[in-house]
Amino acid sequence: MHEVQQSFCPDLQKFVVTVVDENRAHLDRQAVVKIHDKKKDIESWDTTSNDSEVTFCSIDFGDYEIDASAVGYLAEHKEWHISGAIGNVPERQLQLVMHKDPTAVELSAPDNAIPASARKDAKRAVVALRSANLKEAQKRLEKAFKLAPSNAQINFLYGYLYLQQKDFDKAEASLNRAATLDPHRVQPLTLLGRVELEHQEYELARKTLEQAVATDSSYWMAHYLLGDAYLKQKENEKAREQAQLAIDKGRGEGNIAQLVLGQALANVGRDQEGIQALKTFVQTNPSNTAIPQVKALITKIEQRAAGLTSTEGTQPDTDLALAASAPSLPESAWGPPGVDELKPPVAPGVTCPYQQVMEGSGERVKQFVDNITKFAAVEDLLHEQLDKAGNPFTKETRKFTYVASITEEQPGFLQTDEYRNLRYGIADLPDHIVTSGSMTLALIFHPDMRDNFEMSCEGLGDWHGQSAWLVHFRQRDDKPNRFAEYNVGSQHYPMNMKGRAWITTDNLQIVRVDAELVKPLPQLAVQHQIAEYGPVHFQKKNLDLWLPQNVDIFLEMNRHYYYRRHSYDHYQLFSTDSIEKAGLVKSGDKPSVIQNALPSVPMQNH
Repeated sequence: MHEVQQSFCPDLQKFVVTVVDENRAHLDRQAVVKIHDKKKDIESWDTTSNDSEVTFCSIDFGDYEIDASAVGYLAEHKEWHISGAIGNVPERQLQLVMHKDPTAVELSAPDNAIPASARKDAKRAVVALRSANLKEAQKRLEKAFKLAPSNAQINFLYGYLYLQQKDFDKAEASLNRAATLDPHRVQPLTLLGRVELEHQEYELARKTLEQAVATDSSYWMAHYLLGDAYLKQKENEKAREQAQLAIDKGRGEGNIAQLVLGQALANVGRDQEGIQALKTFVQTNPSNTAIPQVKALITKIEQRAAGLTSTEGTQPDTDLALAASAPSLPESAWGPPGVDELKPPVAPGVTCPYQQVMEGSGERVKQFVDNITKFAAVEDLLHEQLDKAGNPFTKETRKFTYVASITEEQPGFLQTDEYRNLRYGIADLPDHIVTSGSMTLALIFHPDMRDNFEMSCEGLGDWHGQSAWLVHFRQRDDKPNRFAEYNVGSQHYPMNMKGRAWITTDNLQIVRVDAELVKPLPQLAVQHQIAEYGPVHFQKKNLDLWLPQNVDIFLEMNRHYYYRRHSYDHYQLFSTDSIEKAGLVKSGDKPSVIQNALPSVPMQNH
């Protein structure tokens, strides 16, 4: 696959694809469009512009396959023929209609659904929820709720947050308010029905989910959970009907409802059909956490069908339908979920151009290394000590003038140095913890560094409405760690990292890196870092540089929990030759650290 560069394109060679939603309106997010030339067997892809269009150039006559994908939408496919007839404009213009993915919980809402005073915090809460930053989401929702406590959308977001935190009592209360305030939205009703099933309030769940399917009969998840409610009330024929509706309306995604279908069939003595449905569930959902229990249920039904057991009932001890459809949630609320615990949603049916993503992002990171030597900034440090629920009980702040440099004294060995004017002295930093080098997380993708990591492209994701490739990485066991180190006293421990990066599809810039320890270290059970990057414009030089914006760090050290944020602003172009004149202190001049470093002399996060 190769990216198509936008340039002048004659009309006779141009092919324009417009991507719209079911209401024929432009999507509120980027889509990736792929075109396959059957005659030449060539594939090209590009991302939609602000007007939801992609223009492909040098398109000859022939047959083509067009595919479009976007997060939260089902992939769309279209066969297209271009005859080459002069003046036949319609065949060079295609409108692809995208349909919502029914499995995705849509957290956004139109602006008019929320009062203007609370809109900003509500939108930021949605961004935080999509990134599984539950702490930030709760902070934003608290502000929005104070301004609009009777708003249905804000109560829905609160219910979703509590569901993520597994606080089912609060989730039920918030979702009940949301459903009462706006009884015509299917998602609050469906989530409320799920919570009522969790509480074993089966009659309530049945009524709620019946209302949900009446509100929107196309939402397969509501049919699936309603089938589960009927199972619990031993209304097996109704459960079978709802499961089949979920399968039919889910367009492949609804195959999880084979689980309810199989139980309903087995409960009325149709054992072989039930076994086949349950086996279909296992085959189509190979990574589902409920599979061991489903296999045990299959064995139980098979034994009964063969007359090897007199067991009449086949109801499992747990609610398999809930277990099979439960989201992957963090075990602790004090920090973000692990990178492998909660995978961000990806657009279905999209093949990631891995080699192009690696090469392009590597070149961008090399530019980032050059940019680091050109700027100075004001660095704000926020440090909090947290309880187990993630609530801060101490808070300290610091402000520094910040300069950094990255050098490569020999190929493959990048050395990072940071300089700060430490007014309080290194020993007086909050809780005697020094964190440095966190802004260099993107350097994992540097061509001289990336071979030390196993990397895989997970698919097409979303970053604040912009399409981005999700790339998972992990320190290789057969390669030495040359990236990060944890120092305490005279002891030095290599920090093997794993994580995920968001890399924009249009320019292959790294906008976010989420990284954590592969395994705990002595006295350091958790070290989780989230770095964000973006463009900074320098007006005097009319220059744009891609630079760090902020870094969030979560630490569990000696059974104490800490949150720290490094944020950067007031950027200025700066020459590293002036560091000594500025009186700044090199971050390497300190006793013990947790560090993101690109050695030969590793950088330290103390």
